[in-house]
Amino acid sequence: MLNQRSREATLDLVDEELDALLAGASALAAREIRATRTGPIYAEPPSAERLGALLDGDAELPVEGEPLDDLLESCGAVLAAGRRTAPAFFGYVLSPPSPIGVAADLLASAADQNVTSWRSAPAATHVERITLRWLGQLVGFAPDAAGVLVSGGSMANLTALLVAMRARSQADADRRLLTVYMSEDTHFSVAKAAAAIGVAPRTVAVDTLREAIASDRRAGRQPFCVVGNAGTTATGAVDRLDALATVADEENLWLHVDGAYGALAAADPASRHLFSGIERADSLSIDAHKWLYVPVDCGVLLLRAADAGRNAFGSQDAGFVRVLADEAAEAYAFWDHGLELSRRFRALKLWMTLRYYGARRIAAAIGEDIAMASYMADRVRDAGDLELLAEPSLSICCFRHAPPGIAPGALNEHNEHLLKALQRDGRAYLSNATIDGQFALRACITNFRTTRDDVDRTLALVRELGSRA
Repeated sequence: MLNQRSREATLDLVDEELDALLAGASALAAREIRATRTGPIYAEPPSAERLGALLDGDAELPVEGEPLDDLLESCGAVLAAGRRTAPAFFGYVLSPPSPIGVAADLLASAADQNVTSWRSAPAATHVERITLRWLGQLVGFAPDAAGVLVSGGSMANLTALLVAMRARSQADADRRLLTVYMSEDTHFSVAKAAAAIGVAPRTVAVDTLREAIASDRRAGRQPFCVVGNAGTTATGAVDRLDALATVADEENLWLHVDGAYGALAAADPASRHLFSGIERADSLSIDAHKWLYVPVDCGVLLLRAADAGRNAFGSQDAGFVRVLADEAAEAYAFWDHGLELSRRFRALKLWMTLRYYGARRIAAAIGEDIAMASYMADRVRDAGDLELLAEPSLSICCFRHAPPGIAPGALNEHNEHLLKALQRDGRAYLSNATIDGQFALRACITNFRTTRDDVDRTLALVRELGSRA
């Protein structure tokens, strides 16, 4: 207990207040976890008007504080008005966090380690480097992977292109001539990353990659990187990574695999064959918050060569970050391996999750998600008023409502209206994709709580709302 406040305006709490705060926060967290177990996605249909009524009283900056009970009550109302990653939430590539991950995030925030380097956060740095190796082993990328944890897949892809550029081009190269190759299904974050660093993105098919490289070189361009997909966001498609790796090797290009969503399926023994060649990539991006059941933000860039990041970001000439240590482990600094300096202890939730559940149990959960997508596809095939628009790949199933009374030309508009109604309804949640010009209802299942009943209820809801659309 604090016997005396040394400052008039201290922000600290006496022990009784601290206990009440943590007990209230813990109760809210438990409520959210329980609500996420069953749903609905939204307690009430979301609307700007309702949120305005809830929050517009906060338009002015608070001058004086408010009681803890009032604050927790308001916080609970905000959380209740949000979206929950319930078992029938199939909209985006976002897994619910396991209870272990939730607890780990709280502990990471309480410890507040700034994981810039070993000297700043020795234990956290060691945990992160171990966790990176574990992830490399989990997906068959490399047994001794290096890399860095980042906010998400977009930052991982940006970091990867910077590393690739440094590894496969001269420091004084004209960036406008540097060329990175990707497929038309590659996530738009790769094109954004290319634009951010000033290099030229080019969309090509795997079968025409060699010709595109040769043509670009004749035109004076400088190819430096190939990006492969290990599970596209729209349909879950996996590129022929072995074929891409062969071309990259022969042409001396960096191979980066965007596995933000799908690479974690390589942990499932039944799916590992789909990712043949991933072990030949130079770098791999993964979003652990997409399919490893930890809270956002938790993106990963894995590197095969431990010194690749340092070659791109090394800051040996910056005197104020000079590390005075003789042992290599104690001299390690993450600022030499990525863009960030200040970094939160993201690795703790991964480290605790992998230790508590183990690789076998996590792989089994991923495998069950994949099985749920296949089950959904089977139910769609059996239905007279639903149409499968693509074979399920990984944990994604794309289909549409196609009742007999609607002309084929009107199905896109019909399904757009249906999706809007479904997302507002709150009992289930799908997103959309365009497949061969057709508007698809897209279900992505990355939830360890999803059952066949949840799939059946979602398809029944599609029919129910489709009859009104």
